[in-house]
Formats: sequence, structure tokens, C-alpha cells
Amino acid sequence: MNIKQNKINTPRPWIKGAVTTAVTSALVAGALSAAQAEKPHEGNGHAFDAQLKTKVNHVIVIYQENWSFDALYGHMPGVNGLAYAFDTLPQRDRLTSYASYIYQTPQPLNGGADLRFPPGNGQPALPMIPYDATKYVADTNTTGDIVHKFYHEQLQIDNGLLEPSLGSMDKFVTWSDNPGLVLSYFDATELPEGKLAQQYTICDNFFHSAYGGSFLNHQFLVAAAAPLWEQPIPAGFQSSYDPGTLTLNDSHLTIDGKYVVNTTFSLVAPHPAVPFEQLMLPINNVDPSQSDYTPTIGNRLDDAGITWKWYSGGWNDAIHGNADPLFQYHHQALAYFEKYAPFNLDGSLNPATTGPTAHLQDEQVFLNDVTHGKLPAVSFIKPLGPDNEHPGYAALAQGQQHVADLVSAIQHSKYWKDSVIIITYDENGGRWDHVTPPMVDSWGVGTRVPTIIVSPFTQGGYIDHQENETDSILKLIERRFNLAPLSARDANPAVNDLSEVFQFSSGRD
Repeated sequence: MNIKQNKINTPRPWIKGAVTTAVTSALVAGALSAAQAEKPHEGNGHAFDAQLKTKVNHVIVIYQENWSFDALYGHMPGVNGLAYAFDTLPQRDRLTSYASYIYQTPQPLNGGADLRFPPGNGQPALPMIPYDATKYVADTNTTGDIVHKFYHEQLQIDNGLLEPSLGSMDKFVTWSDNPGLVLSYFDATELPEGKLAQQYTICDNFFHSAYGGSFLNHQFLVAAAAPLWEQPIPAGFQSSYDPGTLTLNDSHLTIDGKYVVNTTFSLVAPHPAVPFEQLMLPINNVDPSQSDYTPTIGNRLDDAGITWKWYSGGWNDAIHGNADPLFQYHHQALAYFEKYAPFNLDGSLNPATTGPTAHLQDEQVFLNDVTHGKLPAVSFIKPLGPDNEHPGYAALAQGQQHVADLVSAIQHSKYWKDSVIIITYDENGGRWDHVTPPMVDSWGVGTRVPTIIVSPFTQGGYIDHQENETDSILKLIERRFNLAPLSARDANPAVNDLSEVFQFSSGRD
């Protein structure tokens, strides 16, 4: 998106402590290369469109969980990473304009203290700079989780939407429930996805579409819009913020009560087998009368006769009432829409959307479709909890390997020659990143997240610095298959469509 150019700060060699070695390595190996800067842009004009529509017949989106760009790839050589971050690093407290916040340690884990990290005892035990979490926790283990909600992230970015801005990206520690983890990172450069990034293309200027967490960003991935709430508002559902007392209630709905922004479950199954009040109330398109103003990418593809599926890990067990403990109901974005929901409003199985021809399928069906020549033109893959990299319940290493295995299955199939695989993350998971996101509208965009493009049509080892966001994926699909935009967001000409990453004239087999 061509809203503004992000400043790349001059590296600060005086930074010491946990990041000294990594920063030095980045300074030596990681200057933005002239070769990368001079890559020809092929994404304009009729000739490019003709190549796109002739050569790309399969778009595959793998949607992982909850990491900022700096927290995984801030040390990858060549990227706009932590070597350029320290002019924007200081974290401020809620009342003053100077960095005076002291870490609260140890970090909470499953309701208790994570004693793998050094205890604070009232004093800073961790550096007020990005630090390597693998000194304390292996990437094969889990860490605690971090708050990542709609209004929390706006306050963390400190962009002036809720209060006069003192800076930018400077209140992540302050507005966190787990401040000791906010500046932690796991260098994923040599992990399975990092190796794919080195072999193909990594985007270091890609932002998640909407402030906040998984629920809303999954909705933006399929509809480029926030769900409307037109029912009575239950007690405690509506968010509120008092700038005088700095009191925030970041609840299910926006402050005006019109939109759903934080985790809310669907009226119809699959949903948790607990009597949450929100399960009695419809949201989004479970009411057919809402379909006119909340179209999804599924609607557009169906209308155009384009094949597509959303593959979700653990889906079959979930719709039969035997959900894995780590199956995430609010990640099933299309299940909120009546046309694609697996159940009717009375709870009965919907035969039109359940079964071998349904759009919503189990992830295992994806592997079968690849093997047996049944892969649709557009695929979305949502791994089950243990494989999605979400801090708090998933180990980073296992999720990275799972993604690499999915990519390998495609690479060893007949589909590789005409595929584009997009690996990205729904949101930042509450972790800090040094690049201030552009303000597109009141929904976002949010913090930078890692995005890797794997395709025969991407340049090996290329780092894409173009501004993009989650809805750039929708724009690419819309461009390739001649689809109308879904909302004002993906219709915005300032939102790019990832076309700059492709090199059809010199692509690889």
C-alpha cells in the first residue's frame, strides 16, 4: 500500500546486552542490497495480467498465528529488522513521555509464574531491549501468551486513535498483561519457514489488516470487513475507554456497540460446549438478510464458478462434537456465515455445506486433494492448534515444520508448476515490532507480521519492501480471477496486491 514510506533507521552499534551478537551479524550481512532495491516491478499493465492468468492457477494461503515480524525475522540478513529498530525502541508508561517502565517479571504461564525466566523481585531482570527468548525457553516448548485485542493494540501502537499520541510503537510493554514477553524474540532465520524465506521471497513490510486478535483478522481475511452486531447488547459486551483514568474494557464489541472486534463464538456449531451468553446471539451472516452487505471471498468465487476450499485442522472431529482441546472455534471465519456454516440455525446438520463437496473441509482432505488431483483454484489452510505457532499453547518449532511439510507436499505434486503459496500470520500476538503501521482506516492496519511467498514465480532470496497487508491477499485473488472487491478496504487503490513479488519473465521451475 502506497500510503507512506517507512523510515529505515540507521543501525545503532552502541546497543549492548542480549542482542549485541545478533545485531552485529545483521549489520555485517544485512544492509539492504542494491540488487534487491533494483528488482524490476512487473506487476503493472495488461502483459502482467495475461501472465498472471496464464501461469498462476492455484493460490494457497497458509494462515498461522500470533507473531510480529521482528519477533521471528528481525535478525534475518537484509530485512528491515532489529538492526534498524533502536531509534524507535523506548517504551513509555501511561502518563509520561519518557521511558520509565520497569518489567513485571516473571511472566505468567497457565496462571502462574514462568520460573524459566529470571525473577524480577521488583527490579528489571530482563533487558528493556529485544532479547533472545531461547536463553530461557527452547523453540520446541511453549511460552506464556500475551494480550492481543482490538483497543489494546491501538494503545500499544500509540497512534492517537484513543488518546493524544506521544510516539509510536512505544506502549507495547505498558498496555500488556505479560510485559516481560513483549520484547522477546525467537530467531526463526534457520527454522523451516525461515529457510523457505531464504529460498523464495519474504515480505518485510506486510501488516495484519485489523487491530487486535485472531477473530477480527480472520474476518478481514475472508470479508475485508468487521462483522456487524444488530442484536441487543448483553451486559459487558460493549468496550469502553476512559482517557482520564486510563481504564480500558476491551470487550467483544466496539465502543459504539456496532461491530464485533474481539473473540465471539458463532450461533451455530462448531462452538465450545459451554453456555457462553454470546452463543445465543447471531453475529455476521447467520441472518440471510445480512448477506447483501457482508459478502465473503467465498461468495465472489462461487459467483464466478471458481473452485475453493477452507481446510482446517481438526474440522471433522469438531463438527461431530469431538473437538481437539486445541481446536480454535473463532478461527473458522466462514462458519459464521449461514451459506457455509455446517449446521442450520436449529442445530441440525446442513447437508448443503457438510460432506465431500463442502467448501469447509478438514486439513487432511487438503493432502488428499493434492495427491489425487482435486486441489481447488483457491485454498485456505488453517492448522490445528498444536501446529499453528500460537504462543501459549503451541511450540514454534512444531508449527514451522508443519508449514514446511505442507509446502513440500505441494512442491512434490503436479500443482507446483502453477502455484503461489502465501504463508502469513493473522496478527502479532501482542509482541512489539519497530515499524509504525500506516493508518488506512479506523480498523487498521495492525502491526507487521511475517509473510513468505513460495512459488516458481518468485525470485530466490528476495526481500520485498513494498507495503502490503492481509487484504493484499484478497486483492491478488480478485485480480487473478476477475472478482469484484468485497469492501472499501480491498477496493482502496492504495492497498497493493502482492504483484510486485512475481517475476514471470525469469521465474524458476
